[in-house]
Amino acid sequence: MERRSSAYYQRRHRDRLREQGLVKKELWVRPEYADELASIERRMRQPPGSSPEAPAPATGGETTMRDTTLWTPLGLYEALRTVPQTADGAIGVELIEGAEPSLLLTMHDYGDLPLFLAVGGQQIVVEALLWPVAMVPDAARFNEDLLRPHKLLPLSTLGIETLADGSDVYIMFGAVSASSALGDVLFEIETLADNVIRVTEAYAPQLREAA
Repeated sequence: MERRSSAYYQRRHRDRLREQGLVKKELWVRPEYADELASIERRMRQPPGSSPEAPAPATGGETTMRDTTLWTPLGLYEALRTVPQTADGAIGVELIEGAEPSLLLTMHDYGDLPLFLAVGGQQIVVEALLWPVAMVPDAARFNEDLLRPHKLLPLSTLGIETLADGSDVYIMFGAVSASSALGDVLFEIETLADNVIRVTEAYAPQLREAA
């Protein structure tokens, strides 16, 4: 799979929103209202008179809180294929086989942004690639600017990872318990996708163009 900078998916996301007839409005709010504003924004993207989105009802088994039973990659793959987000084409789910199976989630509503989900021990980790470190002119200053507003990115963490080819990239990831309800896992996935777009919109102007 070709790895692309998050700026590529940000542009696709913006194009899709424009195609839906949406317009961008810049707002200034206090940090503690960021989650509330994001919820209002999602609701106002729906046509007038439509019902607000409601979480999918629990159906028992692996879709509810799982007590001491932990999700496996295969179990999550089967469960995620049944949720409305995949049924209506908003999320594509692919099982990547291997010694440690993982999932590739394609977030079609976010410009086909790819997210990678892995289950390790007691945690489910969802990760997205942001951009290569080589695209940052002044890494020290950029890192300070990037990390200071971290509280504006609920449930997500920023980091640097080295790929198999030896290149360093910025990543964003989130984690939930491997015994979480399926609804909580979905919330983590969608929050990460939304945060990737937000942080890219905020910092892409400071990056060099990719070679």
